[in-house]
Parts: sequence; C-alpha cells; structure tokens
Amino acid sequence: MPSKVKIITFYLPQYHAIPENDLWWGKGFTDWINVKKSKPRYLGHYQPHVPSELGYYDLSDENTRMAQAQLAKEHGISGFCYYHYWFNGKMLLEKPFNEVLNSGKPDLPFCLCWANENWTRRWDGLDSEILMKQEYEKYDAEEHVKWLTNAFRDERYIKINGKPLFLIYNLSSIPSPENVIANWRKLVKKYGFSDVYLCSVKSIHNKLTEAEAIELGIDAVVEFVPSSDGKVPMKFTGIPRYYIHRIINKIIEILHLNRLIKKLPVTMIHDYKKFSELRINKRFSVKTFPCVIPSWDNSARKRISASYQNEDPELFKKWLLRSMEKVEKYEDEEKIVFINAWNEWAEGCHLEPDEKNGRMFLNAVKEAIEK
Repeated sequence: MPSKVKIITFYLPQYHAIPENDLWWGKGFTDWINVKKSKPRYLGHYQPHVPSELGYYDLSDENTRMAQAQLAKEHGISGFCYYHYWFNGKMLLEKPFNEVLNSGKPDLPFCLCWANENWTRRWDGLDSEILMKQEYEKYDAEEHVKWLTNAFRDERYIKINGKPLFLIYNLSSIPSPENVIANWRKLVKKYGFSDVYLCSVKSIHNKLTEAEAIELGIDAVVEFVPSSDGKVPMKFTGIPRYYIHRIINKIIEILHLNRLIKKLPVTMIHDYKKFSELRINKRFSVKTFPCVIPSWDNSARKRISASYQNEDPELFKKWLLRSMEKVEKYEDEEKIVFINAWNEWAEGCHLEPDEKNGRMFLNAVKEAIEK
C-alpha cells in the first residue's frame, strides 16, 4: 500500500525573463545563464548540469508547466512549494505561479514559501549590493494576506486540517515576528479561513532555533538543507586544493592585483553519504518536516561554493525513507517531507531529469513511496 506521506518539492520560478533581471543582469537573463556557463572545478566534478527531457525551458510557457506536473505526478510527488517574492505589494518572478492560479492548470497541489530575503547581486558574488529591499517598516500585512487568500481559496492549495500551508523562509529577519504571526492569523480568519498553518523554514539565514520559532506562534518547522547546522568535514582529497586556492586569492588581495589577476574559484567538497547520515540521525525537539536533497552544488552561481555531489540514488532513497519514517507519528495531514528541490539547476539540486542521470532521482522517490 502506498505511503500516506506527502512529498512536496521546492520550486524555483527563475526561468523566464523579467524586466528587473533584464535591467540588473542583462537582456533575457534567467538562471539558465548561470547553469550553462558552469565548468568543472576538480577531477570528477559534475558540471555543467544539462537538462534532458524538458530542455532549457521557459516557465511562461504553459506546456512546460504541464509537462513538469505530469512528470511529478508520475513519480509520486504530492505538490510544489513555489517561492513567493513579495516586497510590499511588488512581486518578482510571479508570472508562472499567477498563471497556474488563474488558468487552473496544471492539476497539481501547491503551497507557497515567502522568500523574504533582500534581492541582491548574489550571482555576481555581491551579496551586499541590494537591488530590492525588504522594507519591513512599510510592511502591510493586510495587503499581503488579502493577496495570499486568493491562492488559499484554490482547491489545489495544500491545507492541513483546512488550514492553508504557508512557509516563511527567514522568520528571524522580521521585526516583532510574534505580532506579525498573530496578525496573519487574525486576517486569515477575517477572509474566511479557520486559520493558517505557518511553518518557519530552518534556512541558513534563519537565526531562530526550532523551539524559538514555535514559541513565537509557528505551527511547525521545515528543515532546509544544506544549512548552517550539521556541517560535515570536507573530503580529505579536496582540502589541499581548497586551501591552496584561498592562499593564492589572499596574495592577490594583499598585492592589490585584483584588476590584473582573476581570483581562483574556491569549492568546499563535502561527503554526501556522511551528510545524509548526519541528517538521518538528527532528532527533532519540536514538530518538524524533514528535508532531503538528491545532490547539491552551487558552483554555477558562486565563485566560493560548496559541493555535496551524489550519484548514488540508493543513498538519496535511504535518506528519504528515513525522513518518511520520522513523520509517521504525526497526524495524517501532517505527514510531510520536503525535497530541495524540483528545479534548482544552478545549485545542482533538481529532480528534473538531466543528461547524465536521467530520471534516477525521480525513480528513487517513486520507489521510496511504493516501499
């Protein structure tokens, strides 16, 4: 009998051109630009990741979104968690989700994660240069909740005991979050819902502990990996290259040669097997939805990067199965495991098929659910 556990995958809408990206990074910029230009940095390094079945798609195309959903359903994925970029009424990358909402297609459940980070030049390595700021002093909760409830009313929206599931990527960045949470609940009820099911994502930027998030009025925590907690040592074979490159870059800085000599890429090479075991053995003190990655490598985006390269679907499947076991004790509608991600191609973290691995990780998900 198939498992009652729901598998929800994070979904990145960064694969269509928008005016802001045209202005900030050049005409026609999408995340595919980063993916295509990536190169191997060490022996055996899997780069670039080349999509196979779906190709270098455009998410403004309904046919692409339909094909994604069909592929997800065929392999037991319960729904997509779309990143939602809201800046006091101004949205970015909203077109794919808005079209899903307005058209009623595809027929695949979904929820939203408010990616409440400043929009920066991270693809240029300039995280400190802010392009679009989260100005919380101007935040209008009612305007936000009013927009959200349009999505919450959709019959495809994922709900837990009738409450729409809504994730906050970085709860710790919100001033007086307990007041905002209380206000959200009040407003959601005003717009006709019994309540909202709020989750704090334990992202690398979220400084709150799991217990602190619950104390603020959150219903549950969502693991997000890789993250700042539970780091594993670098692979021994990658240590010399890592430190040699850092030393050379430091010399370039000291001698002020930045304009003449390009700094070398620096990659921390981690052991996926050890990392997955670390997460499998992690115990939760509060209600937490586990998160699993098939592989992870952000060298396509960053000069200073990390790699958790994995080419063994059995390791991924074992981690997924153990995560599913962790939520078996929850009520049926709270039996949820997240996967990072459906399509984070520039982070080497995707279930969508590529030329090297095909449907390997998708098949692992299907086998785990059936098992």
